[in-house]
Parts: sequence; structure tokens; C-alpha cells
Amino acid sequence: MKKLTTICFLVFLVLFASSCKNEKSLQSYLVESSGKDGFFSGDLPVGSILSAKVDVSDEVKETLKSIKKINVAFLRKTADNTTAYETEKAILKNIFTSDAYNSLGSVKAKGMNVKVYFTGNTSSLDEVIVFGYSNDAGVGIARLLGENMNPAKVIEMMNSVNLDGNNLESFSAIFKGK
Repeated sequence: MKKLTTICFLVFLVLFASSCKNEKSLQSYLVESSGKDGFFSGDLPVGSILSAKVDVSDEVKETLKSIKKINVAFLRKTADNTTAYETEKAILKNIFTSDAYNSLGSVKAKGMNVKVYFTGNTSSLDEVIVFGYSNDAGVGIARLLGENMNPAKVIEMMNSVNLDGNNLESFSAIFKGK
């Protein structure tokens, strides 16, 4: 009986040790980045977006209702933190090499690289992650957590966002006040 107990314990120990991954997850990255110097991070309330007096279609409003929470983390690039910028960019790129994240598309414009990933299945998304970096602006992510988000509607909503210089300045103004 003692041998059986020992064998069961060893099997359990091997299974437990093999199930532990040493990979960094996006959730752990968001938690760790909130305490780092130079990082701007936090949660954006979806309710405030819905209540904003913005002229958007009913379909975009419906898509916003499927989003429960938005997490944001951003490191502005300065002359003093080039090494930190490169390190954070490499960490995020490594996180997105995981099989857990599926690519939805990417865009390169005006020196900015933006990649969009998702988790869940293709008919009902659990989360949408926008990862972007630029040698001028910095590196950051925005994660939309939701329930049964429609991929076509999310893409349509993202396409309705105009990423010109004025909008990027407005977005960065959020972080300047922090």
C-alpha cells in the first residue's frame, strides 16, 4: 500500500510540474506593467464610452455593448528609455507568439505598427488585443474583454476609428494628464 501511495504521489507531482508553464501571459504582463516606471496603464470603463455624445451607428453601439472591459498599457518612448522600449516590445511580441492568440490583421502606417489578435473562436470572440509600437510614440496594448463579440462587427467598429495625427494626439493626451 505504501508503494502505491508513493507511486501515485510521484505521478501527481510529475503531472503538476509539467502543467506549470513558465510563459508570460498577457494578464501577468498587464499587472506587472502597472507598477513600472514610465508606464501608463489602467482600465477604461466601457460605460463612459457608451454614454459619450459621439455620433456612431447603432451597430457600433451594439458592438460596444458586447465589450465588458478595456485594459490599456502604454510606454511612451523617450530618449532616456530606448532600452526599456525595446525590451517591452520584445516581451509583447513573445507573448503573442503563443498559440492562445490568433492574428486578426496588421497595419503599418506613418511609422506605426499595429497588430490585432483575438482569443475565442471565429464566430464569438472572448477578447480582442491591439498591440502597437512606433519608434516615435512608444509601445502599448489595448485589450477588449467581452462576451460573444462578433468578429465582423468588431472589425467594422475598428475601421470606423480614424487613426490620423489628431486622434493619436487626443489619445496620448489621456496619458499626459496622468
